[in-house]
Amino acid sequence: MKRIVFKVGSSVLTEITDIAKERMLNLVSLITEARKKYEVILVTSGAVAAGYTAVQLNRNIPTSKKVLASIGQPILMSSYKNKFDIFNVNISQILLTEEDFDSRVHTQIFQDIIERTLKNDILPIVNENDISTTPDQLFGDNDQLSAHVAHYTDADILIILSDIDGYYDKNPHQNKDAKIRKIVNNITEEELGQTVTPNSEFATGGIVTKLKAAEYIIENKREMFLCSGYDLTAAREFLIDGVHNKGTLFTSKKISKKEKI
Repeated sequence: MKRIVFKVGSSVLTEITDIAKERMLNLVSLITEARKKYEVILVTSGAVAAGYTAVQLNRNIPTSKKVLASIGQPILMSSYKNKFDIFNVNISQILLTEEDFDSRVHTQIFQDIIERTLKNDILPIVNENDISTTPDQLFGDNDQLSAHVAHYTDADILIILSDIDGYYDKNPHQNKDAKIRKIVNNITEEELGQTVTPNSEFATGGIVTKLKAAEYIIENKREMFLCSGYDLTAAREFLIDGVHNKGTLFTSKKISKKEKI
């Protein structure tokens, strides 16, 4: 059975004053469907944004951001549990930092936990532990965290569900004729050097952090699929039906557009 990692961003999971319940339910429904065909790991953002739905602290103050994350983690996981309970799916929470991938011992512990949860039909939900850590211990964005999770758990593909529906050949906000690049085999230094432009105040990156994640994935001979988290049609078609209509596939392989993953 193939293994996949879903990564979902804050803007998909939350609105300014609440958890985006319908979008989260749609995500949970898709993951439940995907688990019939794949082993699934979920990397989630949204703890700070979820905390802000309860207490409106200034997230630009580092300590306040940590407080928001500490408030938001149980809110976020409770929301996930309520949704996954509908489908009788057991979940677990795993908090990681960048250092967990720098230590052979820590990495092995993480890998063992993932293997044990999957073996027991439990969905592992991974997030970055940004509460009790310093900036140099963190990736800073869950796009790159998810790429490392995909690599170190030997996943076949990383699915990033975002507030954008793919990687365009030019900025779609400034160019009406911009088109989605359906397959990308390499990423240039110029592309990686773009200004980080998150579309949400609670997001930590933008297209650049996704390109950095994709570069890591390609270098490690894996694949990444970037598509919308608001409308999950492209993700469902790609994963369940094996059809690539929308979204961008990052891969080192030269494959036809009709080839299934």
